[in-house]
Amino acid sequence: MNHPHTPRSGREHRAPVTPFATTRRRALLLGGALAAGALVGTTGGASAASASARPWVYTREHWLARPPVQPAQILRHAPSYIVVHHTASENSTDHSRAHAFDLSRTIQDLHMDTNGWDDTGQQLTISRGGHIMEGRNESLNAIDQGMHVMGAHTASYNDVAVGIENEGTYITEEPTAALWDSLVETCAWLCATYALPVAAITGHRDFNATICPGDRLYAMLPQLREEVGARLAAAGRERLSTRALPAPQRPPYPQVPTLRSAPAPFHHGPALSPDER
Repeated sequence: MNHPHTPRSGREHRAPVTPFATTRRRALLLGGALAAGALVGTTGGASAASASARPWVYTREHWLARPPVQPAQILRHAPSYIVVHHTASENSTDHSRAHAFDLSRTIQDLHMDTNGWDDTGQQLTISRGGHIMEGRNESLNAIDQGMHVMGAHTASYNDVAVGIENEGTYITEEPTAALWDSLVETCAWLCATYALPVAAITGHRDFNATICPGDRLYAMLPQLREEVGARLAAAGRERLSTRALPAPQRPPYPQVPTLRSAPAPFHHGPALSPDER
């Protein structure tokens, strides 16, 4: 359903603020179905921090987020997966920061006012201009502490999946170079922070019956894992670039539905299961 953004009344313009560059800390590696979900010591924090340059992440304050209905639930474990989405919106040629902030507000409005959610569903958003933004409240705080915010972006897996929304529709087109570079940087940062292997970088369609993140972007996920792995290996984290997901932790890979028409803007497939509502 199309949900065009209109300016919010009572929101004053704020001067530009320096983006938030998150710190890194190794913490819990959630094993999902595995028995070994043990605490990883923080002594490796320095090497984790050097695995990739810290991405510039704009906070919710920067893009003038609405207050959530209620604070997000912070789970005291790391996620097991990094899930790549596309927003299923137009492939905008406006790569400005102002447009990126407007995108975040549009998504939040739809998720709260149309979907009836407490807040933005995903933890992170990347615009076609390469601007990285915090999504759901407390996401950056949780990442900084090696923990995970319960989101609403991948049905039945929100307790173990951190979601990255990438602006655009990538069924036949590829993302911009700026978006791609930021996605690589973001995934490298998350893998280093959570001690996740690059095999944990997945697409929405790996878990739910959806075309998200689009055929073109999904086909680029092996390249994404390769580029992230190269960064990790160069920083002495080669094990993260080569380790496979254990069998019990592999996604279900449901059948991808046949695309009969263009997806409705900002609707990219199942985000919540009945027991997550």
